[in-house]
Amino acid sequence: MRVVGDDIEQGVYSLEKALEIARAAGLDLVEIAPNADPPVCKVIDYKKFLYDQKKKQKELKAKASKVVVKEIRFGPHTDDHDFNFKKNHAIKFLEDGSKVKAYVMFRGRSIMFKEQGEILLLRFAQELEEYGKVEQLPQLEGKRMQMLLTPKKKK
Repeated sequence: MRVVGDDIEQGVYSLEKALEIARAAGLDLVEIAPNADPPVCKVIDYKKFLYDQKKKQKELKAKASKVVVKEIRFGPHTDDHDFNFKKNHAIKFLEDGSKVKAYVMFRGRSIMFKEQGEILLLRFAQELEEYGKVEQLPQLEGKRMQMLLTPKKKK
């Protein structure tokens, strides 16, 4: 097997000789690339190696962005003042980097006004065009018509 490591003469050794080199250095022999020809082993402190790997995983996890979805609810007969009020909230959410799920809730016989609900959501998307883009167009699911907006990337 090929043996590599810090302060160690690199070369191809037998398993016994590689283990002897690791023991002499007071470190562990860790197989890095088992599929290589010959297999590659590294002489390192295994506990420190595991600690460093955990630390890297933690850093990657911390850098990953968490997606937050804020919901805004309308009725099929939402007035202009309420519409503008909710639009301003959506602008704030999109500027903060959150996704916005806007939906129109139909109750009872108001399901007859599904065209109004779709018009309302499309108008909402049009007014928020400079802050976010539509990820999912208005879609009727049961008694609720919903649409999803994602924030535009900042330059």
